[in-house]
Amino acid sequence: MVASNDTKVPLAVIVGVTGQQGGSVANALIQSDKSYRIVGLTRDAAKPSAQAWIEKGVQLHEVDISPGKDADVVRAFEGADIVFAVTNAVELRSKEKEVAQGKLMVDAAKAGHVKLFIWSNLESPAKWSKGRLSASAFDAKAEITDYLRDSGVPFALVPAGGYFSGVFRGPFSRVKQSDGSYTFTLPCPGTAMSPVIDIPRDYGMYVRAVIENPGMGAGSEVLTGFMISHEDRMAQLSEFTGKKHTFRQASRDEWVDMNKVHGIPPTISEGIYEAFQFVAEFGYYGNKDVSASQKAAGVMSPTYLEMCQNQEPSTFD
Repeated sequence: MVASNDTKVPLAVIVGVTGQQGGSVANALIQSDKSYRIVGLTRDAAKPSAQAWIEKGVQLHEVDISPGKDADVVRAFEGADIVFAVTNAVELRSKEKEVAQGKLMVDAAKAGHVKLFIWSNLESPAKWSKGRLSASAFDAKAEITDYLRDSGVPFALVPAGGYFSGVFRGPFSRVKQSDGSYTFTLPCPGTAMSPVIDIPRDYGMYVRAVIENPGMGAGSEVLTGFMISHEDRMAQLSEFTGKKHTFRQASRDEWVDMNKVHGIPPTISEGIYEAFQFVAEFGYYGNKDVSASQKAAGVMSPTYLEMCQNQEPSTFD
């Protein structure tokens, strides 16, 4: 299946088409029963991960979404029926830069008369805790959401849950022990509940639901992922793989020291620590009902076991 080139069908502009979220959205729209023209935004259209989209009928538009490049972003958004927007906190490593980038996209959507701006948002630990907790990756996206609400741009919210892949890849992944078992360490209780989502495979279906399903569209929010505790994840991984997986809670100081090995500055580690405290105390989505949200949108998350079953065997090596 490929994207349409019919000018009569809706135009969807996807920020970060080579990323996990943007790529998932592009694939979901390509696989839809409805037709879409798709423009994928990237900073480097020559790289292989970008070029692969051309074979799927996606038009690539090279653009740098940075302050001072406002006119370029407006041109990229202009005439779009749908814009999917996301910011990358890991890449930017600055709340100020992330907020500036998000506000730039909102302003561009307004100037370009975008009909539906779909934003990958998160809740604000600072707001929920009345200033006691602060996590820049969460708080930045929440500040952008507030700006979006005041902008007059028609929008919908599709926050991404915790990445399924995080247990297996990246700085916070499981660690193999001498006996062949695995330990997964986070700075929160193992009983803490959080949503887990296989981003490449499943995130796009939530965005597509916002676009296509009755009662969705502007003003809607769909909460993504399957709610599960860290301990239950490890128990299910143990059963599925036949290899013992154990959850371990790290203290604040231990967490900061652990992350130094991966080149993560203490200030960022502290923010990540507080994000986990927020989730444990208030919930990843605050007090919002994930099941009710997904039911209203007409889309339900696969279970954690189903996500495991959907992976290549090499994922668990």
